[in-house]
Amino acid sequence: MVGVLVGFAIIGAVIAIGYVVGRTGILGEHGRFVLGRIVFYVLSPCLLFTVLADADVHVLFSSILVVALVAAVATGLLFAIVARLLLRRPVAETVIGTLASSYVNANNIGIPVAFYVLGDAAYSAPIVLLQLLVFAPVALTILDVQERGAVSLRRIALQPLSSPIIIASVLGVLVAVLRIPIPAEAMEPFRIIGAAAVPVMLISFGMSLHGQRPLAAGSARIDVLIATGLKLVIMPLVSWAFAHFVVGLDGPALFAVVVLAALPSAQNVFNYAQRYDRGEVLARDAVLVTTILAVPVLVVIAALLAPG
Repeated sequence: MVGVLVGFAIIGAVIAIGYVVGRTGILGEHGRFVLGRIVFYVLSPCLLFTVLADADVHVLFSSILVVALVAAVATGLLFAIVARLLLRRPVAETVIGTLASSYVNANNIGIPVAFYVLGDAAYSAPIVLLQLLVFAPVALTILDVQERGAVSLRRIALQPLSSPIIIASVLGVLVAVLRIPIPAEAMEPFRIIGAAAVPVMLISFGMSLHGQRPLAAGSARIDVLIATGLKLVIMPLVSWAFAHFVVGLDGPALFAVVVLAALPSAQNVFNYAQRYDRGEVLARDAVLVTTILAVPVLVVIAALLAPG
């Protein structure tokens, strides 16, 4: 589990740097807004295009994809039901909370965890595929409709085509599936730009923590606690049960799907909340709390399920 601890230590250090940047104000009052925009529209699309274009097609469409889909949908629906029927939350905040409880950090935490703990970074690729090509379009469409205040079937149908993150993901999958040869020189600019996505995203997240108190009274404390419990407890349990009893996985494969389900909420959730200016505190606190608590959860999972 040294890899897990090292990975989280590195992520924590970058977030801390972002906090210092925010505290000193060296980027000005609009610094965090600009960073959030460049991550959403430029850096993340380049990163996801290269990750998916390089992925093994057999890994992309493996049983991991099915298990991840069932676990995420079950967990997300639980949050949505509680948020809408019991807590009476608005639609946009419900969407952000649903993502916080089921949208895992498959990139900047999932990739190093898959590499160091599971032995193959490609394990996280199906999760990236599922989230960016299924969950993100649905969530962003709902948020877009809420922002514009009108429902248009044409706009809903075309909304995924307006998101650079989704477009880049689709192109990456097409390159992988069709085995389109792209010269290394042509891919290198995308790799260089994409390499900046994770640190800039983490710095932006760290900046958002300045002047804020996670789980403060009057904030979205209840929502954060519910999302955290669903994300770190219920989602791994659903993943284990479905993978073991329905799909028939065991050994390394079972360990892999449960570890992936126990990853913390993705920084992308915060990025989406920041982009639409809805549920930002909920997303920020959920990402922070699940990132901290995921470490002991992953240690317990490794002790129970790690092969050998």
